[in-house]
Amino acid sequence: MNVVQNRPLVIGHRGAAGEAPENTLASFALAVKQGADGVELDVHLSADGELIVCHDPTVNRTTDGAGVIADQTVEQLRRLDAGRWFDEKYAGEHVPTLEEVFRLIPPEVMINVEIKCPYSARLQMRLFELLKLYDRLEGTVVSSFNHKILHSLQAAEPALKVGLLYDANLVDHRRMAELSGMNVYSLHPYHLLIDPEDAADATAHGLQVYPFTVNDEGQMHRAVKAGMSGIITDYPARLRSLLERLT
Repeated sequence: MNVVQNRPLVIGHRGAAGEAPENTLASFALAVKQGADGVELDVHLSADGELIVCHDPTVNRTTDGAGVIADQTVEQLRRLDAGRWFDEKYAGEHVPTLEEVFRLIPPEVMINVEIKCPYSARLQMRLFELLKLYDRLEGTVVSSFNHKILHSLQAAEPALKVGLLYDANLVDHRRMAELSGMNVYSLHPYHLLIDPEDAADATAHGLQVYPFTVNDEGQMHRAVKAGMSGIITDYPARLRSLLERLT
């Protein structure tokens, strides 16, 4: 009997962050090579208005440089090494822009863009420019813990797919989406804070459920059995292997 009745999407967290330097082109390429159905990434706005792919507001942890991304230009950020800290074989990897990721990732692979920086007109303008230029509106989910940012973005572009990030086991996960004032596409809860019944209720009402960040194989198995729509993981190959065994 097929254990996986509705196979969840494999979504690479910051690419394949368990095996390559997070949020680099090498990490995203590895996730795609490992068969990920989607990749998740984080963006901040640079001093000159470009969307920079990095989790932290500073480059201190993931590069050989230092400083706040919002205070630096793309040219300054390009000089940094974003790979050597992880492994010498990744030396020379740079901090990518969202545009570079759009160019790299095949159009059939979903991209989950998490907004880390504050809302601004420059953020909105550049995001929509890139979504239009690379025809990525349909294949991109924009998420954030700051739901007001998502509300502002979707008000400007109603077709934008938005995902609510949150870290709480709510009494009613689906109702949070319904009360948000948005046309919510997906829920992105911390994986241990959503029960199978909540996931079933959400998906039955048309919501996708993409819990984060599921790395342990036992927890992956739990998420699969719970009927999650997709699973965000640092190890896409590990999840893909598990799904193949369950099938």
